Amino acid sequence: MKTLTALCISGALLMGAGLVQAKDVSPAKTVELSVSGTILAFDKLDQAALALHPQATVLDTELEESYGRYIYQVDLRDAQGQEWEVEMDATTAEILKNRQDD
Repeated sequence: MKTLTALCISGALLMGAGLVQAKDVSPAKTVELSVSGTILAFDKLDQAALALHPQATVLDTELEESYGRYIYQVDLRDAQGQEWEVEMDATTAEILKNRQDD
């Protein structure tokens, strides 16, 4: 029974650790990354997201660091009023997620 309890606790800790890996990038760090060319310019990243949903408007953006990778998240609203969440690699604009937001 002690072994089972230890395994359950270990599993919960590992799962919790995975959830904490993504963290918001501060505004100062965001500017530094953009100016240095580490990440693409935000207008280019927004254009990549808007290319998936023509005539959409940008509602919100966020830059996170997850496992050493910079992830740019864009929330959009298309012409039909549907909201979308697009995530991409901020260094390459590779689309990682493109899903309807609930």
